[in-house]
Amino acid sequence: MGLPAEKAGQPVGRAPDVYRPYSLRTSRLVRIGLLLSSATILSTGALLPLSWRPASVFDLFQSTEASPTNPAFASDPNEEWKDDVWPLREQTPWDISTDFPFPRSLEYDVTEGTWLRLDVHPKAGEIVFDMLGDIYCLSAEAYSDARLGSETPSRAVPIVLGVPHDSDPHFSPEGDRIVFRSDAGLGVENIWVKEWKGCEDMDVRPARAASMELLNALRLKDEEDDLLASGVKETPERKHRRLLREGRLDAKRVTNETYRWVSDARFHPSGKAVVATKWYTSSRSLGAGEGWEYSVPELNATSTLIKAGSGKRLVGRTLPVGWNPADYGEQQVGPEQFLWRSNDTLIYSKNVRDTDGVWTYSKDVHKGINSIFSVNLTSKRTTTLVDAFPGGATRPELSRDGRTLAFVRRVRDKEALVLKDLETGTIRNIWHGLTYDLSIVSAPMGTYPSFAFTPKDDAIIIWAAGHIHHVPLTTNELGERILRGKPTVIPFIAHIEKRLAKTLTAKTDIKAVETAETQRVYAFHELRVDDRGEFVVFQAAGATYVQEIGDDLLAKRVPALHPEAPYYSPSFVPGTQDLVVHARWSDTNFTTLELANLTSGTAHEVAGLPFGRYYSPILCDCSGLHRRIAFVRTGGDYLTGDVVATAGAGLYIGELTLPSGSDAKKSSTIAVKNIRFVPSEIGTDDMLHTQLRLFEKGKKLLVQEPRRAFVIDLDAGPNEYGDYPHETLATGRTSVELVVPPPDAADKTLPAAIVDFHHVYYVPAVQPDDAIWSKPANATKGLTRLSVDGGHSIAWSGDGSKLFWFLGPWLHHVDVSDKLRACLKASTEDKTHFDTSCTKKLAKFQEVVVEYPSDVSRLKKEAAAFAAGRHGGKPGPHADFFVIANATLLTMETGDLKSDVLRDAVLVTRNGEIESIVGVHDAVIPTGAPVLDVEGGYVVPGFIDVHAHWNGFDTMHPAKSWEMETFLGYGVTTLHNPSADTVLAFAERFRLERGQLTGPRIYQTGTIIYGAGSANYHQDIVDMDEAKSALLRIKVEGGPSSFSYKNYNLPVRASRQRLLLAARNLSMLCVPEGGMNYDWDQTYIVDGMTTIEHPLPIPVLYDDILTLYALSGTGSTPTHVVNYGGVMGEQYIWATEDIPDNTKLRRFSRHDILEGLSESTARPLNSYQVFNTSISTAKMVQKGLKAHIGAHGEPPLGVNYHAEMIFTKAGGLTNYEVLRAATSDAAITLGLFDSVGSLTPGKLADFVVYPPGVDLVEGDISGTRDIRFVARGGRVWEATTMTEVWPATGRRKPLPPLNAE
Repeated sequence: MGLPAEKAGQPVGRAPDVYRPYSLRTSRLVRIGLLLSSATILSTGALLPLSWRPASVFDLFQSTEASPTNPAFASDPNEEWKDDVWPLREQTPWDISTDFPFPRSLEYDVTEGTWLRLDVHPKAGEIVFDMLGDIYCLSAEAYSDARLGSETPSRAVPIVLGVPHDSDPHFSPEGDRIVFRSDAGLGVENIWVKEWKGCEDMDVRPARAASMELLNALRLKDEEDDLLASGVKETPERKHRRLLREGRLDAKRVTNETYRWVSDARFHPSGKAVVATKWYTSSRSLGAGEGWEYSVPELNATSTLIKAGSGKRLVGRTLPVGWNPADYGEQQVGPEQFLWRSNDTLIYSKNVRDTDGVWTYSKDVHKGINSIFSVNLTSKRTTTLVDAFPGGATRPELSRDGRTLAFVRRVRDKEALVLKDLETGTIRNIWHGLTYDLSIVSAPMGTYPSFAFTPKDDAIIIWAAGHIHHVPLTTNELGERILRGKPTVIPFIAHIEKRLAKTLTAKTDIKAVETAETQRVYAFHELRVDDRGEFVVFQAAGATYVQEIGDDLLAKRVPALHPEAPYYSPSFVPGTQDLVVHARWSDTNFTTLELANLTSGTAHEVAGLPFGRYYSPILCDCSGLHRRIAFVRTGGDYLTGDVVATAGAGLYIGELTLPSGSDAKKSSTIAVKNIRFVPSEIGTDDMLHTQLRLFEKGKKLLVQEPRRAFVIDLDAGPNEYGDYPHETLATGRTSVELVVPPPDAADKTLPAAIVDFHHVYYVPAVQPDDAIWSKPANATKGLTRLSVDGGHSIAWSGDGSKLFWFLGPWLHHVDVSDKLRACLKASTEDKTHFDTSCTKKLAKFQEVVVEYPSDVSRLKKEAAAFAAGRHGGKPGPHADFFVIANATLLTMETGDLKSDVLRDAVLVTRNGEIESIVGVHDAVIPTGAPVLDVEGGYVVPGFIDVHAHWNGFDTMHPAKSWEMETFLGYGVTTLHNPSADTVLAFAERFRLERGQLTGPRIYQTGTIIYGAGSANYHQDIVDMDEAKSALLRIKVEGGPSSFSYKNYNLPVRASRQRLLLAARNLSMLCVPEGGMNYDWDQTYIVDGMTTIEHPLPIPVLYDDILTLYALSGTGSTPTHVVNYGGVMGEQYIWATEDIPDNTKLRRFSRHDILEGLSESTARPLNSYQVFNTSISTAKMVQKGLKAHIGAHGEPPLGVNYHAEMIFTKAGGLTNYEVLRAATSDAAITLGLFDSVGSLTPGKLADFVVYPPGVDLVEGDISGTRDIRFVARGGRVWEATTMTEVWPATGRRKPLPPLNAE
């Protein structure tokens, strides 16, 4: 969703923060700015690239608004705003038709279509419309009186076909040309124009004789398509023939957008220009419209020079009260659907409910969302033509004589076609047979398909309910248009012809990883370096390790008093190489600091700290044993709660004495004395990317936050207001990490390093008032890129001579020397990528290896202990077996219900795997094996949540996760998160596998590859090298557990195709964000993406897209709980169930989240489009689509997973088909079916056990929630309490004190 099918809200009167994908809870966020277009040579026409120039200051500001009805339009804020930040880099040449293979073809006939945008020829009455990214026409004869009385369909004539996605066709005033939207060439949607010769004459698949040139091109089509698919470069002759048979040989470009995209072009009455909606993303990827005018080239011109981004803004966005012009780029709502009323007057529609600059979900369609306006460009005066209340007013169309405005609106449970007479003001709802409009979503494909009046204004031609309709009109005695007779379907038959890429698939052997005796950590963070850069210390999945630089041996665990506990936030004690201070976490006692001696192997507890959460303990660079200590106390957080020890957040200092003599060789307690609070500007909410360092013998504290490094003068003491002096040393404009070495009074130059847009950069000298930035052509002077594929966790050695960073398990460092400075020339000369050919020769790297016992190895030991306890201290020969007896198994192994139901069965597990499945009468129970009699209850494979989100992975303190326990307690044994954090979420996975958390298996895509303007996420993917690096960054942090990535609304199809090509070589899947863009979703299917996450934004689908989607091989995760097209499904659950009083939820979850769901708004059922989405999904499943269950991490966790199954069932699937979506189909799509997804001997022992009486096959599907036991990897829990049944019987690890009761 938009920065995610994005759910978020912001206070009124301020510019919005950047949104974290998919969540109301935000923590790792940055602020955003503007955009920059770039150019490339596309398939037709010569293009002029946008000149590269320094961008305006990148910052966030407060802002003001001018009302859209205010005639003082001259102070339009868009005139003061420059769209010059995004994208970062210019795209390299690419043609989506020829640089990406499409080896498959799909052809079929349809008599219905989805969301057909159309126009009617102003003289001849021919209909032109788009369907599935191609353009067709119908002759006027198709709706003649004779034909309308017949059921014989007219042939839809294809006039533009091919790989490019083409849509929005519209005629010129004289009918001699059409304009249309196409992503031909680079894959950005632009406006094109071509001559109109008449429907039959434009047929590119003629049934009768055609030109010999076209016939020859068609004769060679299959051969030449196969050549392209096999990678044979297209010759000019082949290209000519391809463009001819696609119908685009004579097409000329009108616009040249290379990052923003445009849609829905309408000719000016003169025919010399068009107005179109230009879509702007902000930090969110939702498009906000503006009205732009573009000159239309002459068709007989030999070449057309179009500068990238050229055009003229006619109608911009307005700013909310409190915003100023610099905030303009963050306005998420704008005008759209423009058409000309006269030479200098436009009509358009606009969302008027989101008035604070933030687009929101689940608005009230009955009260109305969009209004229709008219603006005179000469007087700058805007008039409301139709108010949003009631039911909204959207998709305006004007009669040929200009008197009648037609539009659509919601009327009760119907969608009406409405006419307004612009002379008398009379409004009439003339027909209630339309499909629901989509004003409730962000709809760049149009809130309703375009429609048109016939040449004599005696009818309207409009799409509804899968068909094109003829709506007859007449006039009354006042000259007002009214309905004349009954609307009639214009039947047609169209032949669909699509080239498809191979669907991206990959298999991952997770069983080999999960059942090994040891597993390995790949994602490290909290990197700190000793004084001379000879040793580093870091967190490795809840444990502290030290690595000697240049040593190929395994990293060593730092001595700890409680090795089973989580440890975090380590640092070296300055002046030593063998003392490390770090924090230990307890879910009951919170933080305890420890001092570890690497030489003696001893650890010492630091006493004297009040009960609380502490982070970043550091000691001063003082000589001797007496040291100053500094640390940060934090308040409550998402995983540890907000009810205990939340006061007093901030910076503290104290004193302690290091152990010496015999005390240094044995564990002892060290007391911190004279603890005092120091008021500071340190942000305590997110310390994960902040580093502290005491210097000048502890007199000063260096604070290194992601975008600011500053010094606090502790020795100076507080001023009269209690504040200590702060001095800024360096700032970053968009950096996510920034570090500087301690300043040297003798050296006035201060170097710095940043992580910016996923790469590590070095600057030899910084100024505090010159923010470091890596944007090409705007980069900070002297900026040098150090990383080849990326990096994170940057840290300086204590003496400032070396800089270190991680990329997966690879630890890199460079010596900051004259050799590095010598690389400056090469880096600055390459203004696009900062040439690393020099710096990569200087960077040294080594692989860091950290291993831990796997859960299977722990299970074996605990099973032996369990057996020994039962058998007098001897475990016996079958201690590793566990038996489920008297079960009804639903194996999900074959996909056939009759074959998959096994009654009176016995399931035997051993060492985390399913050992065997036999009938109860054939079973031979291993002697001494524990047996669980489930009394005939169903046993099914563990559920897979294909689209799960959660928040705990970026919590500072390594607490146990109530989220993970909740997921598992509701039967979800495998999670796939399509939007997380490349480092921290994999670190959470390794913590769980290490045994510090209880929960499902975790898999995730890492950080999204994002197209909009958020510095934390944005990536351009301008070439194949960038595509490979983007995926490699994800792959290396997860190791074998990393197998997917998420394209999140990348606006350039070339970028998306490059990633798909790179993913094939890395065995990775693509799970893109659906994002409410129906046109982009269709290209995801055609280009072979693995799934589409979220439903298509049009709830009721018809045979054109149903067949394409179902037969393509792309899977669907519809996430009904956050459905498009209407109110989200989660609100139905909140309204119909007492969530806050759910006993099981209150046992696991934060009560404040549950209580926040106490009240809900009453909504009629027709407001919930989840049921229509479910019907469409069921139709596709019956055609062969693999659907999945994904609950989006919506509260309440667990309950909404089962609600998602209820919604999926509602459309017409059987219980079995729903359970298949939740298990085997999900596993197949994710490439995990060899390990999970069915009850099959040799697979991992993940299963869910139901009590007798719950009929999963024939009963109410809501029974899936009534879980008795859940098993993950052979370990079994009682599901309502998450108390372990086997092998550690009775164990339930405590959670932090989340709740006040």
